[in-house]
Amino acid sequence: MQDIGNILDNRVLLVALIACLIAQALKLVVEIVKNRKLNIRVLVTTGGMPSAHSALVTALAAGVGQTLGWASPDFAVAMIFAIIVMYDAAGVRQAAGKQARILNQMIDELFHEKPDFSQDRLKELLGHTPVQVIAGSALGITIYWLARSAY
Repeated sequence: MQDIGNILDNRVLLVALIACLIAQALKLVVEIVKNRKLNIRVLVTTGGMPSAHSALVTALAAGVGQTLGWASPDFAVAMIFAIIVMYDAAGVRQAAGKQARILNQMIDELFHEKPDFSQDRLKELLGHTPVQVIAGSALGITIYWLARSAY
C-alpha cells in the first residue's frame, strides 16, 4: 500500500497526467465550439485538437529535466520518448487514419447495393495533424511551467 502513496507523491507524474487530462478536456471545448454540440465521446477517443499524448510526454520530459537536470540521462530518455510518441502521433497513426478513410470509402462504393454486407467501419481518426501535436506539446510545456514550483 505504501507503493501507491509513493506514486501519488510523484509530482512529475501528476503534472504530466494533469496536462493530459486538460488536453482531453480542451478537446471537448473544441468539439462544442466547432460542431455546436456536446459529444462526450471525445474525452476518450484518440486524435483531435490538442494532442493529449503530446501534452503528456512534453510535460513529463520537462518535469524530468527540471527535477533531475537538463543534462541528465533520465531527461535524455524522456525527451527521446516524447519525440517518438509525437512522431508516431503525427506520422504513423495519421497515415493509418488516412488509409482507414480510403478503405471505408472503397467498401461503401463496392457494397452500396448489398445491404446484407455488414462489416464494421474502420476507425479513421487515429492520429494527429502536426498542428495538433504542436498545440499539445505547447500545452504540456505551459502546464509544466505553471506547475514548476511543485518540483
